Amino acid sequence: MKIRTLHNNHISLIKKAINNNREAQQQLFEQYSPKMLSVCRRYVKDLHHAEDLMLSGFLKVFINLHKFKYEGSFEGWIRKIMVNTCISYLRKKNLVDVSDEDFVFNDAATNNLENTSVEDIQKLIDKLPNGYKIVFNLFAIEGYKHSEIAKKLGISESTSKSQLFKARKLLQENYIRMNKTIHENK
Repeated sequence: MKIRTLHNNHISLIKKAINNNREAQQQLFEQYSPKMLSVCRRYVKDLHHAEDLMLSGFLKVFINLHKFKYEGSFEGWIRKIMVNTCISYLRKKNLVDVSDEDFVFNDAATNNLENTSVEDIQKLIDKLPNGYKIVFNLFAIEGYKHSEIAKKLGISESTSKSQLFKARKLLQENYIRMNKTIHENK
């Protein structure tokens, strides 16, 4: 883990927030909430649920702010809380289904993603089964290792690798299907 020093103004803002300074808490919320909403949105399709999870996550951030050690990225520390909040929610709702069933996929090559909007990519990720989506997000977006994913979700490393492989294949298949539909409608 890289250790980065925080700017003194940032440290001061965090210390004020620890002491329940509402203005400092508001500034931290305003600074990080857009990014954290997008983190929550990756795990939950519905924007309103994602907003609720983000707010729950920020409540945990402010309750546990005194535990931040001023090492590493403050944003990364908040992101980890958001991811854990989302996974806890999905587990509570029994939406974490990490099964190992097989699918048949088309191996056709995908077109260049550069012309695909972020919204379209998010829609493709939203179409993934929850187990695939969670593993894909944790690995490809959050940067977790398979051993960390396995521990976090209570699965084996091989299941994590399998879920990622299947998620990528399904994303590829859905991307090809989406492009085909777009070209047919032109």
